[in-house]
Amino acid sequence: MRPTELLIPTSAGLYCPPADVFIDPVRPVARALITHGHSDHARAGHGAVLATRETLDMMAIRYGEGFTGDRQTAELGMPIAINGVRFSFHPAGHVLGSAQIAVETKGLRIVASGDYKRALDPTCAPFEVLRCDVFITEATFGLPVFTHPGTGMEVEKLLRSIALFPERAHLVGAYSLGKAQRVIAEIRQVGYDEPIYLHGAMEKLTAYYAEQGAKLGILKPVAGSDRQVMQGAIILCPPSAMQDVWSRKFPDPVTCFASGWMRIRARARQKGVELPLIVSDHCDWPELQQTIRETGASEIWVTHGQEDALVHWCQSIGLAARPLNMVGYSDDGDTEPEAPKGKL
Repeated sequence: MRPTELLIPTSAGLYCPPADVFIDPVRPVARALITHGHSDHARAGHGAVLATRETLDMMAIRYGEGFTGDRQTAELGMPIAINGVRFSFHPAGHVLGSAQIAVETKGLRIVASGDYKRALDPTCAPFEVLRCDVFITEATFGLPVFTHPGTGMEVEKLLRSIALFPERAHLVGAYSLGKAQRVIAEIRQVGYDEPIYLHGAMEKLTAYYAEQGAKLGILKPVAGSDRQVMQGAIILCPPSAMQDVWSRKFPDPVTCFASGWMRIRARARQKGVELPLIVSDHCDWPELQQTIRETGASEIWVTHGQEDALVHWCQSIGLAARPLNMVGYSDDGDTEPEAPKGKL
């Protein structure tokens, strides 16, 4: 069997004809396999969803219990056969519950990575290298300019700013699923034990992370707290809230943004970020190269991001490679999901 007979890029997402299922479809389909809970990959309205327990839980938190007609839990490493095709889920290291999906039949193995990172993250299982014939990779930061520093260095940068400006609140923009909880956990790992304040949009998902064992320390909602006593405090909020009137009520806030895109100074200035924090939940350029080599794949498909650069590099080292030109996925982690409309 040729790889293009096992998985086909379509306008709805990656489609597996022999099993009649889609991987991370961007519109409602009968049967969907979901790699992780970010809303550009995990959408409501599918007839049936197969995903890890954590991803299913977070979809229910974001969309409501009726986000799908039927749900099935995928246990990591345990194959599930659908019409003669074996599917298995393996840690992707991106966010809690994130998984790569291996698709196997007739001696052919394709691995769809979803979004993934190689840096260690105290809030989720680390990435697992899977040997395969075809590796489907994202390329969010697929340019040589992107080399991410250690997250510990960025956390220390934040804490130094708090020490220098104890009279100012530090407002940290971070995506509400994965990034926010990772930032909190990394801050706790270096010994910071003061309360951390949360924007209301982050409370439910952060509480879920804590229930699953993430060590997040004392957390307080911004709502109901006296903002004028938050001098020197850390407040986490969605990036969109940083430009909202909501952010102007804190004492002389230092605006921070935790993102791999903060490597680009012009983007930080454009967003009005005073303290950029280079914290990414995706691989940087050297990690993409490392991963592709370690999979042993002879063919590389690039789903979204800086496709052309990564395809060119793969071809330069003798690998067959092509862009899939998939649409509907964001360029960094997450977007806020739409509220479900009516009963699904």
